Amino acid sequence: MIPRLLPSRPAYLRLVRASAWYDLVVTAGFVTPWTYVLLHDALSHLGDALGLGALPTPDPMQTLYANLMGSVVVVWALLRILHTQPVHGLFDGIARALFAMWQAYALAHGATRMLWLFLVVEAAFGLVQLLPWWRFRRPARRTS
Repeated sequence: MIPRLLPSRPAYLRLVRASAWYDLVVTAGFVTPWTYVLLHDALSHLGDALGLGALPTPDPMQTLYANLMGSVVVVWALLRILHTQPVHGLFDGIARALFAMWQAYALAHGATRMLWLFLVVEAAFGLVQLLPWWRFRRPARRTS
């Protein structure tokens, strides 16, 4: 008998899909230079209104990296929505841990405090997607 190694309960798959929908909604505006300018302006005004700080003026390189990130995340989100698998939660959790680290790094180096809003969501989705894998990785304790 093959031991069950993957968290495959329907609740976990719903969580993986929910994180994908969040990514799709939040990053769709980053995909093109035109939508990025609109999203950048909206986020900058929101940051100012909340007293969290505005975003720096976009330049061509910042726009390029925003578009690259948006494109990859949107495609990754669509994969997780259309073909949800438990292993997608593992890799998404790892990616979110990396994103959260770099967001924390940016915050420590003067980035707008509005980034905290995204950092909290990244860390939360990352944690809840990785915890089941941590449990499955550890061998079951035998009682004699």
